[in-house]
Amino acid sequence: MTTRRTFLQGSLMAAVTAGITTSSTNVTHSQTSSALRGTGDLGVVIERASGSVQILESTGQTSLARIEGLGDLSHATIVFSRDERYAYVFGRDGGLSKIDILTHKLVKRVVQSGNAIGGAISSDGKMIAVSNYKPGGVRLFNSVTLEPITSIPASYDSDGSLSKVVGLVDIPGNGFVFTLYDAGEIWIADCSKCMQGGEPQITKLKDIGLQPYDALVNSTGRYYIAGLFGEDGMSLVDLWQSPPVAKRILDGYGRGEKKLPVYKMPHLEGWTNASGHYFLPAVGHHEVLVVDATTFKQAASIGVHGQPIFIMARPDERQLWVNFAHPLNDTIQVIDVPSQKIIKEFKPGKAVLHMEFTPRGEQVWISVRDDNKINIYDTSTLTKIKSIPAKSPSGIFFTARAGKIGL
Repeated sequence: MTTRRTFLQGSLMAAVTAGITTSSTNVTHSQTSSALRGTGDLGVVIERASGSVQILESTGQTSLARIEGLGDLSHATIVFSRDERYAYVFGRDGGLSKIDILTHKLVKRVVQSGNAIGGAISSDGKMIAVSNYKPGGVRLFNSVTLEPITSIPASYDSDGSLSKVVGLVDIPGNGFVFTLYDAGEIWIADCSKCMQGGEPQITKLKDIGLQPYDALVNSTGRYYIAGLFGEDGMSLVDLWQSPPVAKRILDGYGRGEKKLPVYKMPHLEGWTNASGHYFLPAVGHHEVLVVDATTFKQAASIGVHGQPIFIMARPDERQLWVNFAHPLNDTIQVIDVPSQKIIKEFKPGKAVLHMEFTPRGEQVWISVRDDNKINIYDTSTLTKIKSIPAKSPSGIFFTARAGKIGL
């Protein structure tokens, strides 16, 4: 007993000497931790006109910093590192920027192509993939150094023509899926050996439909859906199927209706699976398509204010928030999922471009480009909480995306 007591006393004394167990040390740590913070409530908003981003925090609903010098952000997206510390910004001018959102610094920027449209991060967080219009294809980079790893040229015919690449998403197993706009193809790239010097293994699905303009993968990484601009319909791939095949769904969903001019292509990223249905934007129609999540057949449609751009689901999937293409882009409609009825319509301002929910969905942040502000709304009361100034804001991205497939 004496030996044990002596040992414990010695251990306690060593711990106290090291400043580990005393209450005074805890107070000191608390006092010096004001510069430390977690990343779970942080976000980044694109300021498209000025080539800058703001770093935001949703707990106090404030802006923490602005980072400039990011090039052409007229069509820009962001993904996060798996630890949520770094944001990777994909610019329209081919720029790939890595930002430290805790120290508010631009870590590195490379211009990797002449015209780019988006990107993704691998499931292990080690690779950044960028989809390019010019030259067409996908390039892979080391997420730590931004050094190039390999390229996947989107060559689709005998003369070596390169297609614009859209709809790039990550899938489990360090793979990526993307579509070739000019070729009407979907490519599945197994990149699991690329960090070790191996080549991507490509599966090519041809004749998927005319002009696939965007695509998405569901939250499990199983279903990849490409929207078609050249025809009414979409293309579905079950990535669990071996070998995978592209299947047409929603063929002729606009048949019998007058198709309207398309002023802006909708984004499929904002789909949701709620109450056994997917909710998708209809190209050239003032409709939200309601699709059976098992059969992928249209079950209904919801008439809305304009041509939907984003259909975003609150994290509990009880509400859908919808914004619209020009010239009706001053309006938001909120749809109640169980009843499929519009329960609120309001006008946040001129040119509503994007929405992002906080991780638990109590707030939604909305960029209002032409009024140079971000509006924050309470999703229970459907009332505005606050506005934050921003320079022509567009995409808003919170760090909760880091743990989600396809985002």
